Amino acid sequence: MRVAMLGAGVGRRLEQPDLPPKVLLRFGGETLLARHVHILRACGVARIDLAVGYRAEEIDEEIARIGAGDMVMTYLNPDYERGAIVSLWTLGQSFASGEPVIFMDGDVLYDHRMMRRLIDSTEANCFLMDRATEEGDDPVKLCMRDGRLVDFHKRPQLAYDWWGEWIGFARFAPATAARIAAAAAAYVEAGRLDEIYEEAFRDVILSEPPGSFGVEDVTGLPWVEIDFPEDLAKAEREIFPVLDEA
Repeated sequence: MRVAMLGAGVGRRLEQPDLPPKVLLRFGGETLLARHVHILRACGVARIDLAVGYRAEEIDEEIARIGAGDMVMTYLNPDYERGAIVSLWTLGQSFASGEPVIFMDGDVLYDHRMMRRLIDSTEANCFLMDRATEEGDDPVKLCMRDGRLVDFHKRPQLAYDWWGEWIGFARFAPATAARIAAAAAAYVEAGRLDEIYEEAFRDVILSEPPGSFGVEDVTGLPWVEIDFPEDLAKAEREIFPVLDEA
């Protein structure tokens, strides 16, 4: 099993141009990247493939500083100012490696038990879901109907009974991961470089038989994806102080 992680973006929505890449944001003196490495090592993961771009050299320095050069392999996305679909495409060989793949947004501060829940899931293809949702167009919605995942989008287009928010982590079986790589490549080859990467996931979800993708409910465990200034404040004041460090 390997991890494919996105960490190339500029983070413009944080509205602080002096900030480093988001995987280098610090909480309790430790970067998000260092936290990811610590948690994933404890879960038995030996390989992280990380898409980088913005200030990539600083990420390389952090990998060396934390002694993770044997675990974290970086893949440069020179078009990191375009849509994240390009970063997903940059990790194509990770998704087509023939191994199960854990996918992660690198800008999430989270409780380590979430990762263990994902790795231990009996679902070969699985998304982590939080049912404590907020309305709006920004959350990516895992839309459920009759106990099955039927849509996956910020603005769902298919009928569903209820939805939970995706926290940015998923696990894919080897064949499914390879199809996601192909879907991302199709967007890039078509010149659609400003798409959100979730479109490639959705294409594969909708192409598979019903029931091919499951969810693990992690409602109640603390986490935040750091996109906006209020997310950073929440991470510092509300999430980090209550994280279980076991």
